[in-house]
Amino acid sequence: MKILPPLVMVIFGFLMYLLNRFLPVGHFDFFGRRELSNVLFVIALLVFFLAVFQFVGAKTSTNPINLTKTTRLVTKGIFKYSRNPMYLGMLLLLLGYGLRLGNAFNTLLAAGFVYYMNHFQIAKEEQALTQLFGKEYRNYCKATRRWF
Repeated sequence: MKILPPLVMVIFGFLMYLLNRFLPVGHFDFFGRRELSNVLFVIALLVFFLAVFQFVGAKTSTNPINLTKTTRLVTKGIFKYSRNPMYLGMLLLLLGYGLRLGNAFNTLLAAGFVYYMNHFQIAKEEQALTQLFGKEYRNYCKATRRWF
């Protein structure tokens, strides 16, 4: 069963909250921690919304569950640097949230988010996009990294 990626992000964020609340070790603090988390939040939102606006501008689907509605391969703009900038934005949000919470073990949950997305979401998307766009998509994969 596929879960929408924003919901996956929320689930991992909730797990971060639980870990921070109930794990008695791993807490840290440093000067500027909150400001750095704010910077990560802003960058995350910029990356995420740039990607969404590019999809909308290209008149193609942003639905990661039903890839048959994908009409175009977007490879310019932010997609020149990341094949999955929306997921990268979600990861940056989680990292910013983990930094805000101040528990070092939240980085493990952020890594878990990357693993989950690579294994259960992105692999299936890549398979579908290869079927839809063939050589053009394979060349794009060679030229552009999955995350950043």
